[in-house]
Amino acid sequence: MNHSNSGAADSDRSATPTKVYRVRSSRARHLLTFLMVFGPGLIVMEADNDAGAVSTYVEAGAVYGKELLWMMLVLLPATYFIQEMVVRLGIATGQGHAAMIFRRFGKWWGAFSLVDLLIVNFLTLVTEFAAISLALDALGVSKYASVPVAALGLILMVVTGSYCRWERIAIVLCLCDVLWFFMAWAGHPSVLRIVSNTLLPHIPSGPGVPDAGHMTPKLIFLVIAIVGTTIAPWQLFFQQSCVADKRLRFADLKWARLDTFIGACFTVLVAGAMMLVGDIAFRHGLEFKDPAKMAEQLGSTMGKLLSIGLPLMMVNAAMLGTTAISLSSAWAWGEVKGWPHSLQKKFREAPGFYGSYALGVVAAAAIVLIPRFPEQVVILGVQVLAGVMLPSAIIFLQLLLNDKELLGEEFANRPWSNWVNWTIIIILFALSLILAVQVIFPEWFPGA
Repeated sequence: MNHSNSGAADSDRSATPTKVYRVRSSRARHLLTFLMVFGPGLIVMEADNDAGAVSTYVEAGAVYGKELLWMMLVLLPATYFIQEMVVRLGIATGQGHAAMIFRRFGKWWGAFSLVDLLIVNFLTLVTEFAAISLALDALGVSKYASVPVAALGLILMVVTGSYCRWERIAIVLCLCDVLWFFMAWAGHPSVLRIVSNTLLPHIPSGPGVPDAGHMTPKLIFLVIAIVGTTIAPWQLFFQQSCVADKRLRFADLKWARLDTFIGACFTVLVAGAMMLVGDIAFRHGLEFKDPAKMAEQLGSTMGKLLSIGLPLMMVNAAMLGTTAISLSSAWAWGEVKGWPHSLQKKFREAPGFYGSYALGVVAAAAIVLIPRFPEQVVILGVQVLAGVMLPSAIIFLQLLLNDKELLGEEFANRPWSNWVNWTIIIILFALSLILAVQVIFPEWFPGA
């Protein structure tokens, strides 16, 4: 097992004298330890409920009502098991995901995974600013004002040289998503229908659905988009780098797992609430174009909670997603280049790391300022692209987690874990293959 990095992290801890406070109660000790570890799991999960997720989940609800809620329950274990592996790998190595792929699989595969990540991440950043533009335009704010201000705020949020300060801001943004539950409940959904559609997987059918009971291109596109937005490649890179930057140790593993599980549950519940908000439009018979227009249409019947709340929650989702995705790119690039790459460092100590973060933010914002930019098409399309590229990223993770020389017997994957993970990978590959066939041979699909 590799102890060199964790040892380096320990020495960094001891370099700064700290006061030691004794906590007599074991429960209080456990709570304090958890609060110190808490953060990366919640942020990585909830940041994936970004602007693209808002558009995807709300559209799923607006087109199919509550009938795709079962996907959230199916995706819950997948999201947890994948990110739990990332936690173990980050704690064991003290290094980020990009660095580990280069180290274990060589430069060619390392470059392949890095280029994949950077392309998908940048396109996703474009969708985040597109969502900010759409949302605030619905509230009467021009994108030529909203997008630059958001970009500046995102840069200032990170360049302070304090991991703790950034993490606290990110957690507050995560907790703001509680508003989705209030908006969903405002539509007075049927609890019985929610439970039945969550527990019973089925092909959508019902009044108002054009191709009821059929696997139409629209349905397949949305299913893959949901998978792509619930489990994204950047999450693997982000959480491992976040764990390494926070300097977590093996003693923190059980708390990091709990943090990740809480994050997975909260994220899935919020995603379900987003679908229920879309379901309000479905029950009103509205044609879905984008969440901002839907909020405007529902304003007369649902009041300001939706007409103002939904656009603002899109902005909140986009801000959270942008900072996490930009950091995953900056961490990965810094690891590969050998630059200092830590939120613990000041700007002057890690100019390449902070500069690459800022460059990605500014470039993505600039693209969205192009006149007649097709925001909603790009937002949903990028979610599908992420779903298609996800399987290759998970394979690297799975192979690393079976490396007993790296992790040791105790922390490498167990046989049952491998069965679960390979099943997830096969399903993801199958969805990607279906999407490719749909694009090449659309006449093979009913209702095309």
